Amino acid sequence: MGSNNRLVIVEDMTIYNALDQKKRLVAALDGADGLELDLSQVAEIDSAGLQLLILTKREAARLGKQMSIVAHSPAVRQTLDFCNLAAFFGDPVVITAHEQH
Repeated sequence: MGSNNRLVIVEDMTIYNALDQKKRLVAALDGADGLELDLSQVAEIDSAGLQLLILTKREAARLGKQMSIVAHSPAVRQTLDFCNLAAFFGDPVVITAHEQH
């Protein structure tokens, strides 16, 4: 049975953090059979952050590994919905009670 790395991203997924985050994502993927991303603390995501998520998902598939987003912040959820990419990632989206209006 394989092992998954779980990576929690706490800073914004923007162009300003993209290079460092790419290194962390690739290293986390290389070090295990799969990668679980916790994005629940990401306050902002731009097109660079979205591209990182797509790159990581495709790289995982190329390597025969799984990459899943196990927790979404409202910003991540809104961006995935806006770009119609929720199905591409295919991960269940949980809306917590304090987020509901």
